[in-house]
Amino acid sequence: MEFITKVSQFAGKTFAVWVLLFAFLAFMAPNAFIWIAPAISILLGIIMFGMGMTLTVEDFKHILKHPKSVIAGVVLQFSIMPLLAFALAKLLALPPEIALGVILVGCCPGGTASNVMTFLAKGNVALSVAMTTVSTLLAPLLTPAIIYLLAREWLEVSAFDMFLTVFNVVLIPVVLGLMVKLILRKTTEKVIPAMPLVSVIAITAIVTAVVAGSKDQIIETGLLIFGVVILHNGLGYFVGFIIAKLFKQPYADQKAVAIEVGMQNSGLGATLASAHFAPIVAVPSAIFSFWHNISGPLLATFWAGKKK
Repeated sequence: MEFITKVSQFAGKTFAVWVLLFAFLAFMAPNAFIWIAPAISILLGIIMFGMGMTLTVEDFKHILKHPKSVIAGVVLQFSIMPLLAFALAKLLALPPEIALGVILVGCCPGGTASNVMTFLAKGNVALSVAMTTVSTLLAPLLTPAIIYLLAREWLEVSAFDMFLTVFNVVLIPVVLGLMVKLILRKTTEKVIPAMPLVSVIAITAIVTAVVAGSKDQIIETGLLIFGVVILHNGLGYFVGFIIAKLFKQPYADQKAVAIEVGMQNSGLGATLASAHFAPIVAVPSAIFSFWHNISGPLLATFWAGKKK
C-alpha cells in the first residue's frame, strides 16, 4: 500500500503532464482512444465516489460552525464563473457550440483539486473542502438551471435531462461513497491514499476521449478555446479574490475562495457536454482540465510565499 500511495502522490503532482501527453496521443491517433467515450459518465462517477469516501464529519461540522462563509463562497462559485463565461461568450462573439461549452464548464461546482491547491497556498483548507462539498451537493439543481438560463440563446438546452445526468453521476456516487466510508471505515482508510491516482487516470481518460472525438473541431478552433479558457480561469481567481477581500475575509479565506471559484469540476463539464451536445462542446472542459492543473500550482506556489 505504501508503494501505491507514493505512485498516487507522484501522479497527483504530475497530473498536467499526463493529461497533456494523452491528449496529444489522442489528437495524433484518435481511433486508438475513441472507444473510451461511452465510459465518460462512469469515469466521473468513480471520481465522485472517491470524493464521497474522503468526506469526514469535520467537513460537515465546519459548514455548521461557519455557515455564512460557506454560503457566501458557494454563491460566488455559482455566480462569478457562469457570468464570466457568459460575458466572454458575448464579448468575443464565440460560435454557439464553443459559447455553450465555456458556459457549461463555468456552471460546474468546484473540484477536489481546489482543496489540494488551497492547502499548498496555505489557505483555509476546511473552508475550501466545505465549499466543494456544498457546491457538489447543490450541483444537480444549480448547474442545469444556470446553464439553461445563460446558454439557451445559443442552443437548445434541457435542464431536466442535465439534472438527471448530474444527479446520477455526481450526487448518487458521492452519497454512496460517504455511506461506504461510514460502514467500512477501516477498509476505506486503506483505500483513500490511492484515490488521487484513480482520479488522475479517470480525468485523463475523459480528456483523452473528448480530444479523440473532436480532433477536426480542435484544429479549427483550438487556439480560440485555449485563449478563452485561460481568460476564464484567470479572471475567476482574480474576481473571487477581490470580492473576498472586499468583504474583509481573512487572507487564508481569500485564497480559498479565489482558488475554489477559479477551479472547476471540468470532468462534470465534459460529461454533460458529451451526454447532451456535439463533441466540440466538451472541448473547453477538456482544455480547462489541463490548464487549471498548471495555473493552480503556479498560483499556490506564489501565495505560499506571501504572508499577506
